[in-house]
Amino acid sequence: MPRAPRRPSEEARRGAYKPRVDFSRSRRRREDGLLALRRLERDTGLFKRRRDEPARAVPTSDPAPTPAEAAPPAASTPSSPPDTAAPRNADESELEGLSELIDKLCSDDTTSQLEATVQFRKLLSDEKNSTVIKIIRADVLPRFVEFLSRHGLPQLQMEAAWLLTNIAASDYTLLVAECGAVPRLVELLESPNANIRHQAIWCVGNIAADLPSCRDILFEHGTLMPLLSQFREDMKIPVLRTAMWALSNLCFPKLPAEVQVKPILEIINQLIHSADEKILADACWTVYYICCGIGDAVQDVLDAGVCPQLVNLLMHASANVLLPVIMSLAKISAGDDTQVEVLIENGILNCLAQLLAWNYPQNIKKQACLIVSNITAGSKDQIQAVIDAGIVSPLVVLLRTSEADIKEEAAWAISNAASSGSSEQIQYLVSRGCLEPLCSVLTYNDPDLVYTCLEGLENILQAGEAGKKGEESGMNPYAQFILECGGLEKLEDLQDVESERIYELVMRLLQGYWVEIVSESDDQNVPAGSSDLAGTVETTSEDAAQPSVPPSGVEEAD
Repeated sequence: MPRAPRRPSEEARRGAYKPRVDFSRSRRRREDGLLALRRLERDTGLFKRRRDEPARAVPTSDPAPTPAEAAPPAASTPSSPPDTAAPRNADESELEGLSELIDKLCSDDTTSQLEATVQFRKLLSDEKNSTVIKIIRADVLPRFVEFLSRHGLPQLQMEAAWLLTNIAASDYTLLVAECGAVPRLVELLESPNANIRHQAIWCVGNIAADLPSCRDILFEHGTLMPLLSQFREDMKIPVLRTAMWALSNLCFPKLPAEVQVKPILEIINQLIHSADEKILADACWTVYYICCGIGDAVQDVLDAGVCPQLVNLLMHASANVLLPVIMSLAKISAGDDTQVEVLIENGILNCLAQLLAWNYPQNIKKQACLIVSNITAGSKDQIQAVIDAGIVSPLVVLLRTSEADIKEEAAWAISNAASSGSSEQIQYLVSRGCLEPLCSVLTYNDPDLVYTCLEGLENILQAGEAGKKGEESGMNPYAQFILECGGLEKLEDLQDVESERIYELVMRLLQGYWVEIVSESDDQNVPAGSSDLAGTVETTSEDAAQPSVPPSGVEEAD
């Protein structure tokens, strides 16, 4: 490929300028991986929960105790089921002590069955997988599943559901899902006993938090609608927390295409106004998972009317709530211009300006920059809305001083605005000091970002044509400043990239705005025939002033 020669002198002359390029481009959509949510990245919500509190011996209408908090499992997938044919060791010899409990469990005496079930449940209180393995190898899970259908013995149902809940909180959730427990748990969601319903919700939530195959089993047995029926006006807060947590797990990471989201969103639209932080956080995570769905998922969320409250929650004091809120809004901002306009009309930009300027966590600022970048990838009116909200200056500060991942998102936001903005908007961006940090983006390893930045620089240089007449050198003031801040060297270095589209755009800039005057002494060092090379580069004097074109008709909001 031809190359523009390096600048052999500091002398400059006016170059030939190309007409403005048509910047027709679609909204930049993020790959799923950019916003992909891993279990260990969640501050709250998606993890299995054990129940360790003592329960009353006789079931009453009172709600079950609040779920005990537990740390997320260390691994995202469960271990393989234990090999029942493996040699016995010292730990396995303890199974001998279970024989009496197994005999009681398999007897026809309901009192003995209840006593044995309670003892097995207490054995699980040590939270060790070794205990779960012992119970699994004792081949008693089918018996506990059977007890779930003893509708005339609510205390036995309760203890069996409790035991299965704690096994489902271990690494062996799949065994619970595959041993026939799910259809019986769905039946228990309609139990007249509030404690039993609560425990069934809890067990379903643990099953949903495991492998996708476990969640598929729940959907196959129609778990969703009975779960949604649990959300009643008279629900106690502990039960409502468990139900919202279970629903959130059932929606993770995205709902199957055949699932109707309208009934879910009707409930969410009420719960995102909750004063309880845990309920609120899980409700917002559910909105995010729905937004991750296929088809018209984002539009479904907007039609449900949750957007105004989501924007209001951007000012919530808890990061546990703020993270799912801003990730949901980031998904919505990746939609079309009409969907983005809904966010703007609900005042999201004023909230984002505060998030970017104040001392918020790094992941929050990153998502805020991402939303702005999706907005500036839209229409000129949307770019103007970003300018009017006073967001440009905080973005420039972040692009200069923040961590690498935030810098990249801020670079996207400014590059998108520069590549699609009007001349007046370009002048405003330059007046706020975006040109030098934009040049630094040319060294990033993201080809898409570098290309968008080059588009922005081209648009800036074209806007700078109007300022040539006021320059003594007759040179584009923006081209002159790019030279002085080291941007031209970075452009020259990009001639070596493998990307053909980056190379072509770089050559267009070099040939269009920096055409070199080659002195006679330099000509002596140039091979014959090279004087006709199309790609030549212009330089400016080291004393050239920074661009002085003032912003016209564009003011930053206070």
